[in-house]
Amino acid sequence: MNRPPSETKPQQQHQARVVPCPRCGGDSVYAPSNPYRPFCSDRCKKVDLGAWASESFRVPTEAPPEDEQYGDPRLQ
Repeated sequence: MNRPPSETKPQQQHQARVVPCPRCGGDSVYAPSNPYRPFCSDRCKKVDLGAWASESFRVPTEAPPEDEQYGDPRLQ
């Protein structure tokens, strides 16, 4: 007896993942049902966007000494 394809494959249950909100650390549902994902709320999303816009997120760098030229010292 041939079964329809839906009966031959095991049913997959899609459970929403809960991840920590990158802004506040609270629980955030990582699923299409959460329009703010990976954030937990509109507020956390906007606070994070504001931090990017004000350049609060930066990669720390060391300034070259005043007596050296700018650029890669290996190329000089």
